[in-house]
Amino acid sequence: MQFENTLSYAQKLDAEDSLAKFRDQFHLLKNDEKHIVYLCGNSLGLQPKNVKAAIEQELNDWATLGVEGHFHGKNPWMYYHKLLNEKAAKVVGANPSEVVVMNNLTANLHLMMVSFYRPTKTRYKIIMEASAFPSDQYAMETQARFHGLNPDDAIIELKPRDGEFILRTEDIISTINKHKNELAIVMMGGVNYYTGQAFDMNAITKAAHDVGAIAGFDLAHAAGNLHLHLHDWDVDFAVWCSYKYLNSGPGGTSGVFVHERHGNNPELVRFAGWWGHDENERFKMKKGFVPMNGAAGWQLSNAQVIPMAIHKASLEIFDEAGIENLRKKSEKLTAYLEFILSDFKDNLTIITPQNKNDRGCQLSIIVKKDGKKLFDFLQANNILPDWREPNVIRMSPVPLYNSFEDIFRIGEVMNKYFN
Repeated sequence: MQFENTLSYAQKLDAEDSLAKFRDQFHLLKNDEKHIVYLCGNSLGLQPKNVKAAIEQELNDWATLGVEGHFHGKNPWMYYHKLLNEKAAKVVGANPSEVVVMNNLTANLHLMMVSFYRPTKTRYKIIMEASAFPSDQYAMETQARFHGLNPDDAIIELKPRDGEFILRTEDIISTINKHKNELAIVMMGGVNYYTGQAFDMNAITKAAHDVGAIAGFDLAHAAGNLHLHLHDWDVDFAVWCSYKYLNSGPGGTSGVFVHERHGNNPELVRFAGWWGHDENERFKMKKGFVPMNGAAGWQLSNAQVIPMAIHKASLEIFDEAGIENLRKKSEKLTAYLEFILSDFKDNLTIITPQNKNDRGCQLSIIVKKDGKKLFDFLQANNILPDWREPNVIRMSPVPLYNSFEDIFRIGEVMNKYFN
């Protein structure tokens, strides 16, 4: 479509936006009563206004019921994770039984690796991005060492071609095929945190399965951002955090996906805990672990009720808005940002793919000179992106609470800086 770089046009897009009402359901930031354009949803989402009441409900039940809140609270804590399954499953394209909310992301990643990284003398290689988020790099490094392997030998890192910023899908698949006889697992991000590239998880999963390997994904920057179809894509497992695009608070709880063909296999090796044991037998306190069906069988401990209450409140907003609708708005919002930034193409480079299918809402920008200086100027003028070393400014307009007028304001400030 033909965009225009005018305030009236941006306001017209907002007036036509059926999702604009959701902006009022979040606490927007201000600086001396001036609106801050918040572009850090890829790092920490804004607070939904319904969160306070959700937390207070659980605090009140704790205050008035004590331990009986597990069974007689408004949202009985004994089954709290089940209150999240259906809505969380919609966000990632799964069956409710394939999803569970528990722990934090990297802890869940290690739990998944226990079950799905079972190296042998011949099949022990891990394929991952060379520029994966540090947590994933550390997890894969230490998983290799845990199995007595040298990470330099066990881990195959995918790098862009010389002079390019993003990975080509054909190169990922070529690497999978090249190592087909020694590959145990492909473990990648759904969206690269630095470049904003969204990977073709469907194609990667198929390629991994074709050579007899497992396909797993860290969806920290994909859940609540992309329109995912984990079940239909036949992904083996995935993990994600809830505090970025899912707006569930700093250090918020994590989600896990385990495809039903694995979740309904009680013989699959795992680290077990009391809460993953058959709930019908749990309080008989007997030896002998019998896992719950589905992803719930990977639970270790009882629900983190307060973080889950926050997540439940946010998921209610996602359920009302619809992830497919949010994705459509996101594509348009990000395209408008790309259009606004094109006015400054002599001063910066967008390293995120142009194709909407190869990105979420994040655009990563390298400024040709003094990028940190531009970042500081944006902050000083009530535009809040984030900075990632060594030289990237990340801007992530979130469809739930960012507006087209927000995007126009970015252009205004940048025009003041460059001109």
